[in-house]
Amino acid sequence: MRIVFIGPPGAGKGTQAAKMIETYQVAHLSTGDMLRAARDAKTEVGAKADRYMSAGELVPDQIIIDIIAERLANPDCRKGYLLDGFPRTIAQAEALDAMLAKKGAPLSVVLELRVPEEALFTRLSGRGRADDAPDVIRRRLVAYRKQTEPLLAYYNQKGLLQTIDGLGTVEEIFDRVKTVLDRVG
Repeated sequence: MRIVFIGPPGAGKGTQAAKMIETYQVAHLSTGDMLRAARDAKTEVGAKADRYMSAGELVPDQIIIDIIAERLANPDCRKGYLLDGFPRTIAQAEALDAMLAKKGAPLSVVLELRVPEEALFTRLSGRGRADDAPDVIRRRLVAYRKQTEPLLAYYNQKGLLQTIDGLGTVEEIFDRVKTVLDRVG
């Protein structure tokens, strides 16, 4: 099962991702973790990424795709994987699709964890973290919406998008996720 997992800050994506990984025994591929691991392993592509990361710049799409390709070659990805934090743009989604098509292993599903903004605002402002001030939360949600809406349309057009209602208990939400994944998988 090859999954892309999309959800706004405060939706509970981390909690649900952990449950999916445990239940379906798939690898968790977080782009931030992969970039750091490639850098620390001193791979060629990791060294390229490090030059951008050390300068505080965004790592170009092609380097991220190369790191994902490198990571997908690991044995733990044979049973499947959950991509978290990638893709973030249409260009990244197209590059991912092209890479997976070459491998003959396209995505199985794109899960969107959807939570109304009022609920996200309440959840995030209740955490008490420095980056959870009301104006910062608003900016993060606007940026997420701008960045993600085109991706949702892209994957919906491909027939891959499944939207999960992110309101309820952790178990209620996971039951919805399982219903979709069991049908896909």
